[in-house]
Amino acid sequence: MLTVAVTGATGAQGGATARSLLAAGHRVRALTRRTDSPAADTLRALGADVRYADFDDRPSLDAALAGADSLFAVTTFEAGAATEVRQGTALVDAAAAARLGHVVLTSVAHADRDTGVPHYESKRTIEHHLRASGTPWTVIGPAAFMDNYAGGWTADGLREGTFAWPMPADRPLALISSRDIGAFAALALRRREDFTGRRIDIASDERTPGEMTGVLAAALGRPVAYQEVPLAYVRTRSTDLAAMFSYFTTSGLDVDVTGLRRAFPEVGWQGFDDWARTQDWTAILAPETETGTGTGTGTEPEPAAARR
Repeated sequence: MLTVAVTGATGAQGGATARSLLAAGHRVRALTRRTDSPAADTLRALGADVRYADFDDRPSLDAALAGADSLFAVTTFEAGAATEVRQGTALVDAAAAARLGHVVLTSVAHADRDTGVPHYESKRTIEHHLRASGTPWTVIGPAAFMDNYAGGWTADGLREGTFAWPMPADRPLALISSRDIGAFAALALRRREDFTGRRIDIASDERTPGEMTGVLAAALGRPVAYQEVPLAYVRTRSTDLAAMFSYFTTSGLDVDVTGLRRAFPEVGWQGFDDWARTQDWTAILAPETETGTGTGTGTEPEPAAARR
């Protein structure tokens, strides 16, 4: 039985990883700055040991990691590249000082390439620091988050019968759900001997916006029309997001979905249609509902929800 510290435990990726580990019978230290949040209470009810930790408070990291076997590490770009790099570096340094046996860092697909996307570049810097730390490591690079299609800008459009996205209708995009990220991260943590020293981009499906429109319409049970949002508009909201969508449109995210499904069937990969059928669209699209997926969830073109 492992004792795994999980950062971002009250968020999408960390929460999914914590739940997967707990379901497999491992001990989870759920690290968060908000130990009294409803999400923290939910993890406690599942058996997690919820502990306070702040990337900008090194003593809190040292205390939270002491005696753990492994770490699931997630960082966020929300406060900008410099802050993400500083906090990610501090987390890696704390893991090295604690002499952890394994760190699984969730980054982003293609962060090891020259993308020119600011929040990819900050994650690449953290990846390099982890490799140089001397700590056994694994890096997973999730593709675009399915979860973002149930919040923010997308949900606003779906209420009006429109799926609005800053890509051509026929350009494929690699996708993954936070549930599958958590399942894959937990697998890597449980089988460290198979994953140490590897960087793996992960996705469970690839769909065009036109195809996604059809899936969403079927899930909602009503017509949905696709509308391509101009990159110029996205650029007025965030130059970082505009750079990301430009990369998606020109280079794209090539991830071996078929190979991943064949090599790791135990993840139980969700297709986009599988994911869409599990959503409570009535609650998501209710006008009074606050939508969005929180920190670090992929490609929703709202600054707080789009960056990983």
